Amino acid sequence: MWKMRYRGVVLFILVQTASAHEHDGDGISEGEFVSPEPLDLILWWHICTMVLAFGILFPVGTVLGMVRSKWHVPLQIAASVVALMGWSLGHAHRGRQFAPNLHASFASYIMVFLLIQIGLGVYLKLHWDKGIQRSIRKYALLFHGVIGKTMPIISWVQMLFGGITALGFCHDDHLGQCLAHFIMGSSFIAYGIIMTMMLLVGQAWLRRTGKSQEFWDSLVIAIWGCINTFTEHRWGSAWSHGDYQHTSMGVVWWCAGLLGLWLSKGPDGAPRRNVIPGLVIFVTGYAMSSHAQHLPLSTMIHAVFGYTLMAAGLTRIIEICFILKDKPELDEPSSFQHLPPYLLFASGFIFMSATEEQLALISNAGIDHVSYLLVLYSLAFILYLFTQFLLSFFNDPSRGSGAQQPIVEQTGDAEEFELEGLISDDEPEAVDKL
Repeated sequence: MWKMRYRGVVLFILVQTASAHEHDGDGISEGEFVSPEPLDLILWWHICTMVLAFGILFPVGTVLGMVRSKWHVPLQIAASVVALMGWSLGHAHRGRQFAPNLHASFASYIMVFLLIQIGLGVYLKLHWDKGIQRSIRKYALLFHGVIGKTMPIISWVQMLFGGITALGFCHDDHLGQCLAHFIMGSSFIAYGIIMTMMLLVGQAWLRRTGKSQEFWDSLVIAIWGCINTFTEHRWGSAWSHGDYQHTSMGVVWWCAGLLGLWLSKGPDGAPRRNVIPGLVIFVTGYAMSSHAQHLPLSTMIHAVFGYTLMAAGLTRIIEICFILKDKPELDEPSSFQHLPPYLLFASGFIFMSATEEQLALISNAGIDHVSYLLVLYSLAFILYLFTQFLLSFFNDPSRGSGAQQPIVEQTGDAEEFELEGLISDDEPEAVDKL
């Protein structure tokens, strides 16, 4: 019965979308990328429903699938319905119009991924595992897991595209700066998320790799530094002040990364902690706090960004040297250990919100840098809370129909991604490890 209702909802949404408003862009002035009208109520509903579906419900459902909760399937169905409703609203709005953009183009691919994911979920729910169906089921499970695990990253990128599109930013000469700020800012947030995962649920994985966390941090730092060294300057053109700053920062990163790799292994080959990644973050923050900017507001925002990043690096060094005392972990995480990842979250939000176009908009609106920064720190608090919320599900030994041992001791079972959430309590079946 629920399948018939679900198909009816999907069919209704698709019919509405087919008859929705076409965006011809006639109201957009030459040289502009959005029309001057405000966002209408339908578009605000589109934004809210998509944030709810892709920013909240799908990530929660993904984690519930990884811990084999019976609530995985109902939540993913609800999220899919909300997402399809939001997609239809995005095609039905009036008010502000937009030139062709990445947000609209990328949305089509995301919806294809979503429909494939729904189809794979329905197939796995049918429990066809006789003969050749057993092999098909194995690969269906694999693809279902891959799409589910990458969906939060894809959703994050699409939400950034949506904000950029709504304001008409990041075109022409502003594109390079937008890429730098959004990629680097997102990287700081991603690093904060990974650091939080390692703090709360990742130690079993680190023990299996036989490497310290600083080994992997230093490896990424070295690779990123090599990329920045050869991409920050447009070769063949004259060197600018910014080229010198960014290229030299890339050199520092790969040099420090190589040292961090060396120091991450002791004389006996055992993994060893070191402070090089924290020192790199501190030095990067110092450099960023001194960047010359065109607007006074931009100068103040970049200075606070640099100070926040310096604080993240400094607290990481203190954590390793004085809280952990070079040990891999404590029996229970210290309250101080939440400071480095949170400060990375805050640094990422500040840097993503510090492009020339964004700060010109804030300055013209009469908003001072303190009020702006308080909002950004608030966003970091909320995202860090949500990250903790998701990890609490992942590490909760009383998570419903799943196994009752702590997930950190059976992390390998995560490769059976979302399968057990598709198996009801009265329909047990053997599953091959992938």
